[in-house]
Amino acid sequence: MKFIKTILIFTAVAFIGCKNIHNNITDSKSLKFYVGTYTNKTADSHSEGIYQYQLNKNGTIDSLSLVAKTESPTFLTKSFDGKYIIASNSKKEGTITSFLIQKDRLKEISVSKVDNDPCYVTINKNNYILTANYGSGTTNLHQIDENGVLTKTLDTQQNKMNAPSKHPRQEKAHTHSCYFEPNSTNVISIDLGANKLIFGTIDSDFNKIVPNEFSELEMPAEAGPRILTFHPTKPWIYVVNELAATVTFIKKNVTNNSYKIVQTVETLANEDKPGNTSAHIEITNDGKFVYITNRGHDSVGVLKVLDSGKLELIQTISTHGKHPRNFALSPDNKFLLVANRDTNNICSFKRNHKTGKLTFVSDVKAPKPVCILF
Repeated sequence: MKFIKTILIFTAVAFIGCKNIHNNITDSKSLKFYVGTYTNKTADSHSEGIYQYQLNKNGTIDSLSLVAKTESPTFLTKSFDGKYIIASNSKKEGTITSFLIQKDRLKEISVSKVDNDPCYVTINKNNYILTANYGSGTTNLHQIDENGVLTKTLDTQQNKMNAPSKHPRQEKAHTHSCYFEPNSTNVISIDLGANKLIFGTIDSDFNKIVPNEFSELEMPAEAGPRILTFHPTKPWIYVVNELAATVTFIKKNVTNNSYKIVQTVETLANEDKPGNTSAHIEITNDGKFVYITNRGHDSVGVLKVLDSGKLELIQTISTHGKHPRNFALSPDNKFLLVANRDTNNICSFKRNHKTGKLTFVSDVKAPKPVCILF
């Protein structure tokens, strides 16, 4: 069996969050973006699927329309050719759905089964798709063809616990996100329950996920890793830890394809931490600032990237809503948009390019928003 093991190249931009890396950076008057939601009926909201909004040049946001009816599309990604959106449908008997992007709507093309409670989906330039399934602690492998049709599951990686944890959310494996390392077939799965990062490789001859020689990295005890972001030019990874409300800085040794934890930094002062969990993380195009969301404290944390790669918390600002989930930087990095699930709104913040700090601009109503995709 021939295993394709391409060395990770960090000079490319990575797939992270619901961030779309294929847009050209422009100074156009407005940018349209998609919003994934929870569709479960509540007293204050009833979402029907994926919505489209518009970010204006001054940072205000306009609501446009419902563009696709689909069940709880809580995570979205876009194909490299820009033709298709793939949504993970968050439900016990999970699915992923592909859509053709049209002018004012998304046309459903195909649906494929995944494992329980999918919460993250991503795609690479070879049209391989990874889906992280929280309920089953697995990562599924699919592909999509030139017509937007999804294959059945090609392979499944089952994560396992290495050591017991006293935390109630670490009773078993819970995969929370998965990634293609830039310009490679290497993959990373983040498991909140098993408290580790799992490293593998796509064997394209057999459409399998196979372990790398350096196969796992244990995180600090009860950290609960959730989402990561890649530095755009350095072999550095930043992981937001949900349970501990921290960010861990990891360096890769490119020579031997291994990883080492360098620093773990708090996202809040100790007096603000009770009841708080962290949700999402992004890094700016220039690699100088990292942003995270806090749920409970309901804030965005701004961290400066020092020359060493270590982080320094420089600002914490209210999200002007409750339970912030995913957020996104606009393609030109002038604005940051946050999805507040429990207050049914999306808030925009203007970035200071030099200091990285944020200033609140405005908000708009949105039904149970949890993912933003430009």
